[in-house]
This record gives sequence, C-alpha cells and structure tokens, in this order.
Amino acid sequence: MLGNRLKSLREELNLKQEELANRLSVSASAIGMYERGSREPNNELTLRFANFFEVSTDYLLGKSNIRNAEKELQKASNNSEILSYYNQLNNLGKEKAINNVEDLTKIPEYTQKRDKSQNA
Repeated sequence: MLGNRLKSLREELNLKQEELANRLSVSASAIGMYERGSREPNNELTLRFANFFEVSTDYLLGKSNIRNAEKELQKASNNSEILSYYNQLNNLGKEKAINNVEDLTKIPEYTQKRDKSQNA
C-alpha cells in the first residue's frame, strides 16, 4: 500500500523519482524500491514522506483513506460547535470522526443540499 501511495502522490506533483529523491536526500533507486514494495522506509523517512506530501502517516500506510484529517476538517467546517466537539477528541477519536463524516457524504440523503447548490 505504501508503495502505491508514494507513487501516486509523487505523480500528482509531476515529480520524477530522481526529483523526489533529491528533495528528501535519498537515492532515486531507493524511491523506486519503496514504490515497488521491495523495500520499506524506516519511521523517520516515513515521517519525511508524510510531511513532504502533507498527508498523515496513516494515509501513507493505507490505514486511512483520509490524507490529512486536520486539514479536511478545517476546510469542511465553519461550524464552531462541531469544531469545539472535534477538538475535545484524542487522535483516534478525531480519525474516527472524520471517517464517519466521510461515510455520511456517501449517503444521498445527506448530500442533497450540496448537490442542489452545485447544480444551481
């Protein structure tokens, strides 16, 4: 999973393996091995990848489909009451809250308002 995510994120930025390698001070061959899954980065490098791409390590490792829960909530919420409740949660609770909201957006009943405003 990590390899696929790395490759996808790198391609989104139109970076070649060599360019990413230079930015993170690793070899291009190492980037290739990470993307193919024939080698795993250590914790420090995984954090550097996450910081570089502005995603969570959970996203990189395939534990979540949410790239950056904090960023997503800030973009999606202007509601101070929701934000107040969210800020009281620990990291696991925040991740679950984001996942639950993401699940709700897949239910047509909850997205009618958004769809109507997009078609107007």
